Amino acid sequence: MSHEHAHHLDNPDKSGPPPRIDVIGMVPGAPQIPDGAEAMTILVTLPPSSPGAPPHRHSGPAYGYVVKGAIVFELEGEPARVVRAGETFWEPGGDVIHYQDGNHLVDEESAFVVTMFCAPGQPMLTVVEPEELEARRHLRA
Repeated sequence: MSHEHAHHLDNPDKSGPPPRIDVIGMVPGAPQIPDGAEAMTILVTLPPSSPGAPPHRHSGPAYGYVVKGAIVFELEGEPARVVRAGETFWEPGGDVIHYQDGNHLVDEESAFVVTMFCAPGQPMLTVVEPEELEARRHLRA
């Protein structure tokens, strides 16, 4: 972690130790949030072996943190990867397909928190139809 992201907050008006602030994830060059966007933060709990949501996309960026367990995360053009408790993930939104967000564990729940930014007048999540998945198969890593 670079020095400009280390945080220490002294509060001379309070007794006791100051809070500890740890940066757990960063997105250099993060995508822009659509003008007038709505934000939604959700907690997703996946039963053991749950495949998660079907392939979908978001109209704006999404930023997440795995609370417990491990999820399989796959975006269009990138290989699937496992994101474990305490790690973060993000997706740019827009035209990029989010293929997987399922539970990597067969014997335990996994859970993640995600904040999504939605363009005005558009749904927070749009499922991708099978015909489009087939037409874009060449873009999947």
